[in-house]
Amino acid sequence: MGDRKVSGSIDQGLSRRDLLRTTALGAGVALVPALSAGPAMASAPASAPGRRFEFEEVTISEIQSRMKSGELSAHSLTQAYLARIDEIDKRGPTLNSVIEVNPGALAIAAALDKERQAKGPRGPMHGISVLIKDNIETADRMQTTAGSLALVGSRPAQDSGVARKLRDAGAVVLGKTNLSEWANIRSSHSTSGWSARGGLTRNPYALDRNACGSSSGSGAATSANLCSVAVGSETDGSIVCPSSANGIVGIKPTLGLISRAGIIPIAHSQDTAGPMARTVRDAAILLGALAGTDPRDRDTAEADGKIQKDYTQFLVRTGCAARASVWRESTSDSMMGLTN
Repeated sequence: MGDRKVSGSIDQGLSRRDLLRTTALGAGVALVPALSAGPAMASAPASAPGRRFEFEEVTISEIQSRMKSGELSAHSLTQAYLARIDEIDKRGPTLNSVIEVNPGALAIAAALDKERQAKGPRGPMHGISVLIKDNIETADRMQTTAGSLALVGSRPAQDSGVARKLRDAGAVVLGKTNLSEWANIRSSHSTSGWSARGGLTRNPYALDRNACGSSSGSGAATSANLCSVAVGSETDGSIVCPSSANGIVGIKPTLGLISRAGIIPIAHSQDTAGPMARTVRDAAILLGALAGTDPRDRDTAEADGKIQKDYTQFLVRTGCAARASVWRESTSDSMMGLTN
């Protein structure tokens, strides 16, 4: 078994891509083509060889800095993400991670730009483009279907607790992400990351690999830089698995920290929404925007007085270490079929 240690601190700026590419070296040459065929290919679609996406791996803090200086607007950021979704999610590699885009996204972003100019930003999520899973209700021109054809045309009368918190924070709800249909509760033999409405979500690092579910679309879209951050939901592994499979950060919060009102349920004892992002800091920022009590979800009352507005204060800046290992198969060296 081979392994390779990688370490770096937040201050050193070790990027997610650098970490993934470096650890892949320890896993063997076989993983390198998979990495280069995913977001690397997405960064330079066939229609524009060698072109990099302007907002590739950009963080919330970097976006806010550029918006503060006047270099960037929420409208232009939203426009760029919508173009990228069309270019590599609906065409190009065809990731199938976004099930529907918000027809009102550009208008919302423009209104938030005017508000910023008049009053300043509401907070760190002001103007940030967010994708949310298609089992989370929005009272707008988008549908909420859990990926099922049975719910096509369904438009809820009010926002979910999650959508309301995002709007209150000044985020732009960019669209809905694909998922395992009915959050993978429709069958004991269902395909992870597939829905009748959205098709099969593809892993951006290897298009023939599973993106994992049920928040497959949120994981793949965040990894492929189709949004700034995304929201998934989890009963058992549906945030952490796609986060792992797509090389991003996912948090399943303590039950009751985030409202479940307006999220199509599986088990009230386990269900919760949670942030999915490319960095720990961005996940913490999104968690702060989502956390809060909601009279429509009685379990959030337990968190009253314990919720933090800023979870970045708990981040440790001393660095991190990662180890990647690979088992190589053999037909003769051992009964287990493993070699070093």
